Amino acid sequence: MTKTDIKVSIIGGHRLAGATLHERTLTVSLIGGADIDLTDVDIPDGAELRITKLSFIGGVSLRVRPDVRVEVHGIRLGGVRDEGPSEPGGPTVRVDAWGLVGGVNVRRG
Repeated sequence: MTKTDIKVSIIGGHRLAGATLHERTLTVSLIGGADIDLTDVDIPDGAELRITKLSFIGGVSLRVRPDVRVEVHGIRLGGVRDEGPSEPGGPTVRVDAWGLVGGVNVRRG
């Protein structure tokens, strides 16, 4: 059975660290994005972690290890900034970002 974490706020984003996340995470806010650090999470090769962000205004700032592949889906005004994994293979983090304003920024290391 897959566990889903749900974080809801009206104003203000969410700051999430690896130890507090399960396979699926949903963050919802009227105004505010999500700041997510997954550098300490041991995601097995071939596994997928899924993050869904719903907000009117607010993007996603995601920090992952260099070997993690990040797939970004959804509709939002704002781009995606990701240098891509520096190593082939590895686990996948899927980000579904839905909102009017806010991009997705991926940092590695």
